[in-house]
Amino acid sequence: MDRDEPNKSTTENTSYVKLSSQSAVLGADSIDAAHTLRAQRSHDSSEDQLLSAHHLPPLPWKITIAIALRRFWRWFLTPIGFLVTIYGLNVVAWGGMLFLLICNAAPAMCHPSCNDINSPRRIWIEIDSQILNALFCVTGFGLAPWRFRDLYWWVVWRCGRTDEARSVGIRRLAGIHRGWYRLPGSDSLAGSDSLDSNNPAVPIPPSRMPDPPLTGVYAPPTKPWKMSFLIWCNIWNTIFQACLAGCMWGLNRYNRPSWTTGLFIALAFIVAGMAGWTEFSEGRRVKKIEGAPMSEEERRARAQMSEKQRQLEMHEPC
Repeated sequence: MDRDEPNKSTTENTSYVKLSSQSAVLGADSIDAAHTLRAQRSHDSSEDQLLSAHHLPPLPWKITIAIALRRFWRWFLTPIGFLVTIYGLNVVAWGGMLFLLICNAAPAMCHPSCNDINSPRRIWIEIDSQILNALFCVTGFGLAPWRFRDLYWWVVWRCGRTDEARSVGIRRLAGIHRGWYRLPGSDSLAGSDSLDSNNPAVPIPPSRMPDPPLTGVYAPPTKPWKMSFLIWCNIWNTIFQACLAGCMWGLNRYNRPSWTTGLFIALAFIVAGMAGWTEFSEGRRVKKIEGAPMSEEERRARAQMSEKQRQLEMHEPC
């Protein structure tokens, strides 16, 4: 009996060593797979929490309007907000007056007739047109340096001699328009890859990399033609504005063809509107996927609503 126990113990130890070695060899892949699955589940769980935290029910319209008004007031008190507001009010006011004059809304100004070149109506149409032309020149010419900067990088992107040069061009543009443009491959970047300045999915400079998405989901790459469309719409807006200014300043109301003013105003307005809509729609698409930070006012409003809902539930009869 005593002789058999050492043999039995030795056999059990040998079997345990064999099983342990086999588990270490054969089970390595399974362990790695388990760790990968656990990490994936953890990522999915946190992603679901982020998604559920972001996609909240809309606030009542009264609260939404109040929050928007408070935001606008804070922005209006800034220098840029004040100037933009005054600019917009002037465009609306003078544009509305021009529209009413064209529609013959003031018959008293039609003396001796509405179409007489020296009638008050025609004189004020000229004054309104000159003021609106000057206002449009503020944006058409004031933004020209940035628009031609974008055009330069567009030429590098589309006409570069090497793939590296073309990549630099679009990456520069992606850094400039980080709010709505996403590079190919940017939706699959890891944390360390976002700091690699040589990665074609990273904007130049890397500091212009979009912020991590609040929802945990990256927006898919933007179609490249939309960048070209935006840049050329802005360039044509400046060109049409230059044509309009040339006609308004180079000719007087006696020898200026009437079709020039309407044509160039319409063309400049259309291309500017298409550029603005492209940037707005793409920015909204990115925000829907990646999320937008919640303002302090909205956070307080939701907290108050939650507190009221909790109190109502406490006072409900069982």
